[in-house]
Amino acid sequence: MASQSFMAMAMAGEVGAATTVPGAPGCPMFPADNVWNTPISSLPVNAQSSTWLASMDASGTFLHPDFGPSGDPSTPYGIPFTVVPAGHPFVGISFQYADESDPGPYPFGPDTPIEGGQDATGDRHAIMVDPATCTLYELYDASYSASGSTAGSGAIWNLRSNALRPAGWTSADAAGLPILPGLVDYDEVASGSMDHAIRFTAECSQDAFIWPARHEAGQADAACPPLGARFRLDASFTLPASLCSPMCQTVIATLKNYGLILADNGSNWYFQGTADTRWTDTDVDQLKQIPASAFQAVDESSLMVNADSGQAVQPNPPAPPATVVQPTSTTTVVRAPTTTTVIPPPPPTTVAPAIAHGPRLPDGPRGEAGGAASSGALLPGSGGAGKGHEHGLSSLVWLAISLGLLAVVGAACAVRARRHIG
Repeated sequence: MASQSFMAMAMAGEVGAATTVPGAPGCPMFPADNVWNTPISSLPVNAQSSTWLASMDASGTFLHPDFGPSGDPSTPYGIPFTVVPAGHPFVGISFQYADESDPGPYPFGPDTPIEGGQDATGDRHAIMVDPATCTLYELYDASYSASGSTAGSGAIWNLRSNALRPAGWTSADAAGLPILPGLVDYDEVASGSMDHAIRFTAECSQDAFIWPARHEAGQADAACPPLGARFRLDASFTLPASLCSPMCQTVIATLKNYGLILADNGSNWYFQGTADTRWTDTDVDQLKQIPASAFQAVDESSLMVNADSGQAVQPNPPAPPATVVQPTSTTTVVRAPTTTTVIPPPPPTTVAPAIAHGPRLPDGPRGEAGGAASSGALLPGSGGAGKGHEHGLSSLVWLAISLGLLAVVGAACAVRARRHIG
């Protein structure tokens, strides 16, 4: 039952979101790890890439923004959505494909914008978000009437859940996927950051679907891509700033990092955005310069956690910049050599030996000399025995002279020593 499917989604746990619903900042645009919000720049190329690109005439086609000015300011090209105010009435819908639609009720009314305008004959998508419950409501071929509203199909999502629709079920889109998370939103592009994949169409799709799609609407032609196929703009592709404004550059960065998801049948390489009167012809024309040949299909099977969940394995975050640890500087302190002032001891004092032969003294009176000689003592150095007696001094005299000389020499040495020490 559709209601049971929605209840299961409503019971799913909340996960933080990569982006929020424009106009409903309290509501995530599905969890941050949802496949729509997962970058694919590092995924391998799908083995069928060249075949699928050829079936979509990629070599001769450029991307085409399916949004922008229409000539009628009240109804620009694109898919509109509304954040319903508190107290907005909910109504039942009569569905053409009721067995694959959530019965509702839906916050649908005469004020709900319709793709292409109230009198449009195209897909007539209607998208509503209830900010009180963070619930997304989407209708295909929607028509309001006070007597009973109708739609081709309808789907309801809990924006805090990764739950997919039952396998084989459509939605308001052929692939059974939500529409709102894949739209190019003016405010996101103007902010310089759009962190989700973009919805696009192809004329030919095969009668198969791959995760995360839940439904097919194609033909038995294996050369055509299945709904759910994902494509990435080549990382080397660039447009000069003179031909591509910052808003244009933001879309290019998104196509490289998050890519395109094939969601419906339609014109080749048409990608969808919100209906917004602020889009200009320049905004649209600049995006028409991106060649389809610069894309390649990627294999995102490695991202799938569970076939019934939109949760995706997240790529490893980039490694933090290497921290360069500087080696500890070993500072060798070269000290100046210590200059030790060695005060040499005073030089040894040479004490002059006692003069053995004192200064020659004048001869004394003969009488004294004669008396001294009478002792018969011989002095060293005397010329001869006779002379010594004749001019020699007595022993006591010499002793006194010697002692006096020693005293004088000792005093002189003491003075010299004091000068060295001081």
